[in-house]
Amino acid sequence: MMKKIFVLYTGGTIGMCQSEHGLQPDTQLVHTALAPFSDCQFNWHICQPLIDSSAVTPQNWADWLTLVQNALPQHDGVLILHGTDTLAYTAALFALALDTQGKPIVLTGSQKPFGSNNSDAPSNLQTAIAALQRDDIHEVLLAFNGKLFPAIGCSKISTETDNGFSNAHFGEWQPENTPHIFSGCLSRQFCANISVLPIYLVPAMNLTAATHLLNTSAADAAVLMSFGHGNAPNDADFLAAIQRFTASGKLVLNISQVTQGCTAAVYAQGNALRQSGAIHGGKCNIETAIALLMLAVANQWTANEIQQELSRLKLLA
Repeated sequence: MMKKIFVLYTGGTIGMCQSEHGLQPDTQLVHTALAPFSDCQFNWHICQPLIDSSAVTPQNWADWLTLVQNALPQHDGVLILHGTDTLAYTAALFALALDTQGKPIVLTGSQKPFGSNNSDAPSNLQTAIAALQRDDIHEVLLAFNGKLFPAIGCSKISTETDNGFSNAHFGEWQPENTPHIFSGCLSRQFCANISVLPIYLVPAMNLTAATHLLNTSAADAAVLMSFGHGNAPNDADFLAAIQRFTASGKLVLNISQVTQGCTAAVYAQGNALRQSGAIHGGKCNIETAIALLMLAVANQWTANEIQQELSRLKLLA
């Protein structure tokens, strides 16, 4: 039976054309890119305006979630064409916030525009369409360089080669790695007005700056990208700032800045963070953490509920 596919075209390199100012989004892709796949029926939604994905905002996410959720009942799957810079962020959000209704949602883009010399776009589209035609995919996946990846845990790893994405903890998609369906558990309303403060620790960083941010920021939550197994300097003022931040009802999620890292109760340094109220994020990467915290704040998830969600996603060791 011919599959009916909803195509959400947001912009990105895959559909860009050269202009006097450099590459910019264009609609030419709409008339050519999916012509080879005549065994599917495609219904396009072209975003206005099309954007470079470096310009994506939470309001874009809110709009796209609504479009896809409304289109799902009339379609067998959804193809999202997106720029690579923030593709993994959007994929993580869709995986956490969208009820797929048991249907495949596949995001893809390309490192070079469709139609340019040696473009990776046709191959990425072929991988995505093949996934949408399968009957054993019921979730959000990212298609790139001939591979399918689970959305949760995916990151952009290269601007230099066609191998632009990987999933450090879960690797390529396998049916047995699918998280439990979330239907019927936590509320997942998305709010574009939630702000998440990212704090990336480096040895040269004076913790006074991070402490000041936590003490003065109006952000609703913070993600701390700490060292190794989730360690940070045992600085009294910094830990007190985290404690004040969390005591006010705000969330701090502690994740490892290591690509294949996992925060765990191994070192005393990490334990000091947990004692200050930071939530242990396990294998959570930054892309997943942003989406998770936005949903957690919007739906008033408790620290225990966030831990349950991390466990459902197989992110806790």
